[in-house]
Amino acid sequence: MAQSEPEKAAPAGPTPAFSPLYQQIKVLILKSLQAGEWKPGDMIPSEIDLAARFRVSQGTVRKAIDELADENLVIRRQGKGTFVATHAEQQVQYRFLRLMPDSGDLGSEGPAERQIIECRRLRASGDIARPLALRTGEAVLQLRRVLAFQGTPTIVEDVWLPGGPFKGLTAERLAGYGGPMYALFETEFGVHMVRAEEKIRAIAADAASARLLDVPQGEPLLSVERIAYTYNDVPMELRRGLYRTDTHHYRNVLS
Repeated sequence: MAQSEPEKAAPAGPTPAFSPLYQQIKVLILKSLQAGEWKPGDMIPSEIDLAARFRVSQGTVRKAIDELADENLVIRRQGKGTFVATHAEQQVQYRFLRLMPDSGDLGSEGPAERQIIECRRLRASGDIARPLALRTGEAVLQLRRVLAFQGTPTIVEDVWLPGGPFKGLTAERLAGYGGPMYALFETEFGVHMVRAEEKIRAIAADAASARLLDVPQGEPLLSVERIAYTYNDVPMELRRGLYRTDTHHYRNVLS
């Protein structure tokens, strides 16, 4: 009688990814934020209510919210509750701007004076479409503006936004809004910028930027390219800025 061959073990498949329970709760809270269940500035349910909703312990919910707070997506207010972060808040409205005056901080200079130079709709070229995850030729809104602090033009920025989410945005609406631009995006277009990536290099001012920033042509400037994302890592803004650094410096905190 022929001896049967020993049974071969099935090849090992990929190891399933494991995510701690609090991380899973964090993802669920993020999905609710992305869906607009709680809007910027709104108070979210208490830890007890969220624990009951997700059928987990209050400690698990607390760890999830701690991470969201560390990422500036929510803000805890002692004795009041936890609120969805908004760029209208004083402590976060300059969250993505790292240019600081050599003496003091941005708050000490007062609000930036903003001048809209240009605002137009156009078809995205390849180098604009790619960072915004668009197809070449899709509609984008381009604006150019100058930010001045204490009367001194300090930053000139070119900003590109996907046309669909920002339909109806005009130079007049931008110029007439008194708060931060990202707060306008939240309240009127439902777009909340939650994180950004930057590339920085030093360049010399060309004729156009020198005129707008009131510096000699060839003056050293800091060139900063930023992509800002909403929830779920969807890119919503490409920004290319030129910064004067004769009275300001770029400051970052590493941890």
